[in-house]
Amino acid sequence: MALDIVLSNTGGVPIYQQIKAQLKGAILRGDVAEGEALPSIRSLARDLQVSVITTTRAYSDLAAEGFITNVPGKGSYALPRDSTLVREQILREIEQAFADGVHKARLAGLGDDDLHHVLDSLLHHSEEQ
Repeated sequence: MALDIVLSNTGGVPIYQQIKAQLKGAILRGDVAEGEALPSIRSLARDLQVSVITTTRAYSDLAAEGFITNVPGKGSYALPRDSTLVREQILREIEQAFADGVHKARLAGLGDDDLHHVLDSLLHHSEEQ
């Protein structure tokens, strides 16, 4: 499997979080199929030129969130995208994004009607794609 993971040292996001986010995205998009083996922790660390500790943290977080399973002595494998843990994780991320948006809207003096209009526009736009 060829994963295109691009890391940045300038964005302020820890490397393990960048790896985790990109692997999670690949799983959610179906680029990594259910049951498909991920690169070993050591080979991914070598390929990305990061420490094994960094890739271990990313894989541990993905396992804790229900995106992968780690099989001792065998490797790490993608779990089904529709698992309950994955759904719950995605809902938490959506809730956080909404909370951040509401906070910013309040700082800008926007009311509920303004927020509903923004959300309706986004939903309408996504249906057109």
